[in-house]
Amino acid sequence: MYGVAVGKVKCTIMVIRSLELETVCGITSVIPENDKPEVAFAGKSNVGKSSLINALMNRKSYARISAQPGKTQTINFYNINDFMYCVDLPGYGFAKVSRETQQKWGKMIENYLEKSTQLKAVFLLIDIRHEPSSNDKDMYDWIVYNGYNPIIIATKLDKINRSQIQKQIKLIKNKLEVKPETKIIPFSSETKQGRDEVWSLIDEITGYEEPEKKTDK
Repeated sequence: MYGVAVGKVKCTIMVIRSLELETVCGITSVIPENDKPEVAFAGKSNVGKSSLINALMNRKSYARISAQPGKTQTINFYNINDFMYCVDLPGYGFAKVSRETQQKWGKMIENYLEKSTQLKAVFLLIDIRHEPSSNDKDMYDWIVYNGYNPIIIATKLDKINRSQIQKQIKLIKNKLEVKPETKIIPFSSETKQGRDEVWSLIDEITGYEEPEKKTDK
């Protein structure tokens, strides 16, 4: 799957003209057979996944942000420009959720990773402030086992000093034992830093090209 070897960020990235929460899959749901490319986002329950999706979509509250982690219990398929899907996977590692529920969520994610025919890449969100947890390591290994090379998004960038960034990125690399070519993108949902880089990767992965503007002659 996607090897994340890229050059400079493109100057022109996808402009979101339409956005629809098209499909919501629960534990007993059948994974939809989509005909458009998909990119999925996985992460711990309190890593800021909904905030990241809202930042990527330039929406303030499209993906629901809950004050109580562990509320996202479904796989949500967002149709973007009728061209691709952004797939929001259930958060993992929330202590107050029973082990049985965690296992059901895990099975749901596994089912998606195994059965989706359009999944092109998986973005794994890690809180840049902290050492990745054992759950983060398990998820990284699990994604790799399913044939994908995860792209790491280091969230909550605005919560640390600039001088700490490289140290924290190195910590993430070492703890997850990532492959040498793995891309790690520092990201802030508050300042939108990293947004263009994420979209540049998504465009490359899905083959999207922004239409040229028509000019009057």
